[in-house]
Amino acid sequence: MRYFGALLFIITCNAVNAATLKPKLIAYRDDYAVADTDSVVRKSSVSAGISYGSDALFFGRTGPIKYPFMSTDIIFNAKPGFFIYGSAVKVLGYKPLVDEIDIGGGYYYRLSKKFTGTISYTRFFFNKEATIIKSSASNDINWKNSYDWKYLKTSFTADYLFGKSYDIFTTITNSKYIESSFNIFNDQDFLSINPSVSLIFGTQNFVQRYAVDHDYRLEADNIYIKNENGRRARANAEFNMLNYSFKIPLAYNMPHYTLEASYKYSIPVNVEGMLKNRRESFFNFTFYYVFY
Repeated sequence: MRYFGALLFIITCNAVNAATLKPKLIAYRDDYAVADTDSVVRKSSVSAGISYGSDALFFGRTGPIKYPFMSTDIIFNAKPGFFIYGSAVKVLGYKPLVDEIDIGGGYYYRLSKKFTGTISYTRFFFNKEATIIKSSASNDINWKNSYDWKYLKTSFTADYLFGKSYDIFTTITNSKYIESSFNIFNDQDFLSINPSVSLIFGTQNFVQRYAVDHDYRLEADNIYIKNENGRRARANAEFNMLNYSFKIPLAYNMPHYTLEASYKYSIPVNVEGMLKNRRESFFNFTFYYVFY
């Protein structure tokens, strides 16, 4: 494992000086409102956030056109490590008042000072008029493990999607969290940056399911399906590399809240189902507040 981490380190980034981490006060959640500069602390808390995204991205895939969105999240963390959460998503410029509602829960664990993880379950509910590609999914079981090598943090995440479509994914992310040694407006605030490189591997049956669910928009969406069980459907079931991306989030932090802006460059590969994904830049803005 030590040599595997070293190899990933060499491939993805250069060494940087280690930063002393300050205590953070935010819940675990990988979707929408929670920023990339978060970590979990062992105390009960409730956090709420709002986020804007320039386009909806789902396991390295986007819809046939851009779907900018707003989302809200609320998360409750119990001191032993259990958490529950809910979120709502509105795609801007489209008819449904609310496109998506997610609810879920899970458990955060720490096996050592350097090794942490979470396991969680999420149920997705979509408006029947929702057009984002994520609407082809119903349930997700997520298992994430992270190891801090001091100069680099490596995370390995496994996802199993089931319901309307069945897919498995593995995501490998290498990141480096750095905080400013200076304050901005008072003696409690600071800046943080957490650049990362991610690789996503998996199946993409959800792309086929999305095309079938939106067959009335095939021409407009530039999707072509010969038949649901044909060659493209079989290709979607193959486990391949789906995407690699580079992300730079910059955050302004106070003891109870964080304001973050992030830039992400996504490169999709092995695109099946005639979904015309291309390299794309994503911009996200997030604000969240923590009550504890």
